[in-house]
Amino acid sequence: MTAKTLFAGALLLALTGTASAQTLTIATVNNGDMIRMQGLSDQFTEETGIELNWVVLEENTLRQNVTTDIATNGGQYDIMTIGTYEAPIWAKQGWLKPLDTLSADANYDVDDILPAIRGGLSLDGKLYAAPFYGESSFIMYRTDLMEKAGLTMPDAPTWEFIGEAARAMTDRANDINGICLRGKAGWGENMAFLTAMSNSFGARWFDENWQPQFNTPQWKETLDTYLSLMADAGPAGASSNGFNENLTLFQQGKCGMWIDATVAASFVTNPNDSTVADKVGFAQAPDTGLGKRGNWLWAWSLAIPASSQNAEAAEQFIGWATSKDYLATVAEAEGWANVPPGTRTSLYENPEYQAAAPFAAMTLASIDSADPTAPTVDPVPYTGVQFVAIPEFAGIGTNVGQLFSAALAGQMSADDALAQAQEATTRDMTRAGYIK
Repeated sequence: MTAKTLFAGALLLALTGTASAQTLTIATVNNGDMIRMQGLSDQFTEETGIELNWVVLEENTLRQNVTTDIATNGGQYDIMTIGTYEAPIWAKQGWLKPLDTLSADANYDVDDILPAIRGGLSLDGKLYAAPFYGESSFIMYRTDLMEKAGLTMPDAPTWEFIGEAARAMTDRANDINGICLRGKAGWGENMAFLTAMSNSFGARWFDENWQPQFNTPQWKETLDTYLSLMADAGPAGASSNGFNENLTLFQQGKCGMWIDATVAASFVTNPNDSTVADKVGFAQAPDTGLGKRGNWLWAWSLAIPASSQNAEAAEQFIGWATSKDYLATVAEAEGWANVPPGTRTSLYENPEYQAAAPFAAMTLASIDSADPTAPTVDPVPYTGVQFVAIPEFAGIGTNVGQLFSAALAGQMSADDALAQAQEATTRDMTRAGYIK
């Protein structure tokens, strides 16, 4: 019997006292690490007898689906995949069950979870979601194309350098775009990238009185830089591209650079999936010299809605999927470079992982440098790096994301998009009572 089996069995007895024939319905996102978890989950069912019903959705669809279900107490799911935005807000609403059994289990070792990630998933010291993988964002780039352009990527580049390099690497006759960036509308899609980018330009969503700031020079410089860069060096149809679409483009050799989630590093360097696996380098997210870089902080995590009738079995599955033993299971099947990153201190102390994952140190440094309590240059009344941690942000952020995506598609100017974002966000924040 393996250590993993012993852990699963011990946790099952602690939670239920007996074996179980329950079925858990799990809502998750169609990202690579989650698909891998689904593929390995037969081991969990074999060990426990608990059946799993998977609902795998595109990122924006998942967010809409689980938000509607939990807000209406729909009870459709036993486990939801959520992030550092939803966890504390939903916990405060009483919509999530605390993971008390996991937190008390010595084998699970909750203290091994990276402090920045654990803090973002907790409320009043209680853990309400367990991180499956954590991430910041950084630059992934083609070392061969950078060399061909006669440039050397600094470890910590500026946006000015990124613009120069992207334009120099662009070769549209050979279907090579100098840079691929998110354009698909959504508070967690293009606005995750653009909010993090705006922080490095000194922009804010709101001033200290909750007044929207889209009419400031900092936001104009952010959006103008983004639109110009994508027009000169980005792929066609970029307004439809999110994480998965850009991942595919990069793996196919069609992007010189890609600024996105650190979790993508293992996918772009995996020779089974990436045609450029041996030609990828990494650098910190860009800055403008103001003291903030354009990197975010996020963790896709597993949580139990208060409406679940199978909470004990659900917590057992979460314990299995987010444990140290699960990381070892993935390492055995796929290699250490492909384990879910960004959650546990012990992973970054593991010599096998360090040797297999050339991006490990920069991933950890990026996670550690993101500060949700001081995300941008000037003071703000909110927490969150690439989001604003208020319940209204999901709707407001998506509305603004649609405007900026339309500007990327050429349907309106940057000035019009910013003006409409200012007007709409002021209206929504006034209605919500933030602006008196």
